[in-house]
Order: sequence, then C-alpha cells, then structure tokens
Amino acid sequence: MTGVLDEGPFFHGTKADLRVGDLLTAGFRSNYRPEVVMNHVYFTALVAGAGLAAELAAGEAEPRVYEVEPVGEFENDPNVTDKKFPGNPTRSYRSSEPVRVVREVLDWPRLSPEELQGWRDRLATILADERGEIIN
Repeated sequence: MTGVLDEGPFFHGTKADLRVGDLLTAGFRSNYRPEVVMNHVYFTALVAGAGLAAELAAGEAEPRVYEVEPVGEFENDPNVTDKKFPGNPTRSYRSSEPVRVVREVLDWPRLSPEELQGWRDRLATILADERGEIIN
C-alpha cells in the first residue's frame, strides 16, 4: 500500500445487484474499453466518484454504489494518479485481490441527464486518443 492516501471508507460503483458479504473480483471486462479484461477491482474514497462510475458502467441495469473493504493489498490507481496526473485527486485505488461489499449506499449524488451525457462525450474524446489507454 505504498503511498496510499486513504484508509477508507471505500466505495465501488456498478450496475450489478450485490449483497452484503459478496466479493468483487478482477477478471471482468472494462466498462470503458470492453475489449480489455481487467486485472484489478477499482474503488474510491469518494462516494460521488463511485456514483459517476456506476452511472457510466456498462449495461442497462440501475446504477448502484456500495461501500466496500479491500481484503488484501491495494494501490493508487495509476490510470488517474502519478502516471497520468499528479497525486491522487480522485482518491482512486485498485486491488488484484477481492473487495468485500459492506453495504449499499442509497443516498449518493446522481447526475442529471445533461451531466451524464457530458461525461460520456468527454470519455469518448479521451478514448479516441492514446491517453485513453488503460494501465492494466
């Protein structure tokens, strides 16, 4: 956990319907690059960041945010930290080990349809150039 900023609580945004005690594991396709199978589970110390991830997640199900706890070592997410941006402004982390669902968060901030479309447009632009590469 070298250089990790937070001790929690941590949050994960998804469209999966999970239960307390469920383990989230690596090995699923990226929401942002479906051709990439992810080697890590991603989470953040910002409930709004998890909400954004939930809203942008692939699929038609209802977006959900869960409080999670890593069961092993984790690191700063290099996709949004020093390898691409200074520090860890999004307080984002990843682990190759599972994270456990602690509870569902029901009062997370939702995006308006216009805000969500703005994020989708920004992602499409970023993914169209080499900066959109996922450090897996």
